[in-house]
Amino acid sequence: MLKRSFDVLGSLVLLILTLPAWLVLAILIRSYDGGPALYRQKRIGLRGESFDIFKFRSMIQNADKFGGYSTAQNDVRITPIGRILRRYSLDELPQVLNVLKGDMSVVGPRPDVPAQRVLYSDTDFCKRHSVRPGITGLAQATLRSSATPEERLQLDLEYVDRGSFFLDLKVIALTIRQVVIKGGI
Repeated sequence: MLKRSFDVLGSLVLLILTLPAWLVLAILIRSYDGGPALYRQKRIGLRGESFDIFKFRSMIQNADKFGGYSTAQNDVRITPIGRILRRYSLDELPQVLNVLKGDMSVVGPRPDVPAQRVLYSDTDFCKRHSVRPGITGLAQATLRSSATPEERLQLDLEYVDRGSFFLDLKVIALTIRQVVIKGGI
């Protein structure tokens, strides 16, 4: 109950504080190629149930038709504004809507695309999806995008085992540090 209250309150505050940035980002994204500012994608959530995740679009329209679910460092599908969005994790801002809907939490393992199901044993899959996925997680807070799939799984399972309100606060603080340091602010 405390976690859900924190998620709702934190998401509302973040939404209110960043709403002007949403408008600016939407205009910049749409001005690049006229496509939609928001992107929806199927992800795996709590108990393995699928949901639509919201993100600011950082790639060309129909990018999924030109490549897989993951991106390389210099992926040609990423737009110029998309590079900035990804560098500072601004593409993730619309996920506060997912948190408000109850699909996600502020902190938890990042939600996978359905194609990633094959990467897990049944036991690991069930354990990893026994909590709501998060906007940020232990893997993102400590290794950001440099984590190997094995490291990411190990950190996700560690989060499930050790999950607490204080761990969530630590993950949020570490995430902010990662975005500021790795983002180059």
